[in-house]
Amino acid sequence: MTRDDDLDLTFKALADPTRRRILDALRDRDGQSLSELEALVTKETDMTRFGVMKHLKVLVAGGLVTTERQGRQTLHYLNATQIRLIHDRWISRYTEPKVAALSDLKSRLEST
Repeated sequence: MTRDDDLDLTFKALADPTRRRILDALRDRDGQSLSELEALVTKETDMTRFGVMKHLKVLVAGGLVTTERQGRQTLHYLNATQIRLIHDRWISRYTEPKVAALSDLKSRLEST
């Protein structure tokens, strides 16, 4: 699989609001079990456990979540590396000069 294929899977994973909510939950508290993530998602939607499992599978395929077995449980962890690769490839390259200029302008305006 090429790097672009990996990023295609990452963008696919990021396209769904439920998956983004799972990522937010892992950002807030890493190392959650399926049951914990299921409780969070089903509180907000009527999704089943299998639906949450499918979303996690897409997140793992997209490189955004890693898993680790601990006894009978599988814990899920945010893998921010893929998000950083997106940032480095597209966002920082195009926005850094503009953001720096806006930041400078804001500082100058606040100091007057």
